[in-house]
Amino acid sequence: MKYNRILLKLSGEALMGSKEYGIDSDRLSQYASEIKEIVNDGVQVAIVIGGGNIYRGIQSEGAGFDRVQGDYMGMLATIINGMALQSALEKINVETRLLTAIRMEQVAEPFIRRKSTRHLDKGRVVIFGGGTGNPYFTTDTAAALRAIEIESDIILKGTRVDGIFTSDPEKDPTASMYSNISFDEVFQKELNVMDLTAFTLCKENNLPIRVFNMNVKGNLMKVCLGDNIGTIVKF
Repeated sequence: MKYNRILLKLSGEALMGSKEYGIDSDRLSQYASEIKEIVNDGVQVAIVIGGGNIYRGIQSEGAGFDRVQGDYMGMLATIINGMALQSALEKINVETRLLTAIRMEQVAEPFIRRKSTRHLDKGRVVIFGGGTGNPYFTTDTAAALRAIEIESDIILKGTRVDGIFTSDPEKDPTASMYSNISFDEVFQKELNVMDLTAFTLCKENNLPIRVFNMNVKGNLMKVCLGDNIGTIVKF
């Protein structure tokens, strides 16, 4: 395997599958099976999931909610997704721990960096829920922060497109894909990879990011084996 420890970032929308909202059980099972494959081959896996399939905090003001309150609601949505993925993984006998930045001992362990790395060393999948625990920060930022804290080799951002394109490939059929690109080029071209806070964290800590299509069966394993799938961002 090319990587010993990875942080897999999944969007909440990815869990919707073909549904308009909520969680698609078939998509959840597919992700769990692919994660199990790489765990069985010795990769240490940490995961951050968004909550956009349930609630998007950034849209809260338009719905009449205070932004801070809305962001906390979004954090709770990520914990629901984390519980769902934990359940799917444990169903296929993958030992999993859900750690959250918001204390709720009845459903998850509080996030403690040393405890999370100990779980990973023991071969358990660790899911980080609750974002950073603070409003105004996205789950992209949470993924970058947790990846740095656990000394992950890379962030693997699983999306529904094949990588980073010159423009949105779902809107522009002429868009072309980069196989690799530098942090500076992403800034200069104003490409939408992660939010600026998350992206800057990765750049300052020399943490590479690979963006790939998580919905193509086998892609996660190929990425972990070192195949040139999707787009890699590095110095």
